[in-house]
Amino acid sequence: MKGLTEKQRGILVYIEDFITAEGMSPTVYEIAEHFQIKTSTVFAHLRALQKKNCISRSSKARSIALTGPKRKMRHPAGLRAIPVYDGHGGDTSLYSGVQKELYCDASLFEKTLHTDCRNLFALRVHGSDMKEFGILDGDIAIVKKHPQSVKKGDILVTEENGESILKSCAEVKDDHLSLTDASGKTEECSLKDLPLKGVVVGVQRAL
Repeated sequence: MKGLTEKQRGILVYIEDFITAEGMSPTVYEIAEHFQIKTSTVFAHLRALQKKNCISRSSKARSIALTGPKRKMRHPAGLRAIPVYDGHGGDTSLYSGVQKELYCDASLFEKTLHTDCRNLFALRVHGSDMKEFGILDGDIAIVKKHPQSVKKGDILVTEENGESILKSCAEVKDDHLSLTDASGKTEECSLKDLPLKGVVVGVQRAL
């Protein structure tokens, strides 16, 4: 993948992983949703990848095809890569600053959460403020993006001043939530006004 930018490499890897998992190529909209970028930005990256002879595509849906050499498989069949982000600030977007990848059994999430790994990301936790909820310093929280609903007891990932913040949902009444942060402070808010990035669905313990 020489000569590619970091974002182009990421999109190319995503396309290859998608094709391997689904047996077809992703749409522009699926790529945009995965990376949380505009479709116009995706089109620009795809044009660049075409010029560098990494992919070919037409105007038809799911027409992206790989033209360059395939990557060597880095993990056994059935495992999928989840991007790991650092929870500390500096970035206005939770989805920038990828640190590494975490591999997990895709079937586990498909069967228990009825979702696939493209809807997941992982977040490295700093500090032991959430130890009351079983999340310790250095742990990696596995998060489901943009959940359709929130229930009492969920650990939510929100964003404040460019940092990812974990909060416990203490109560849900209609569209209103009662949230408790690491300091024990409780706040009331509307779900539609909450900068919700996801719900924690698993934790990998730091060794």
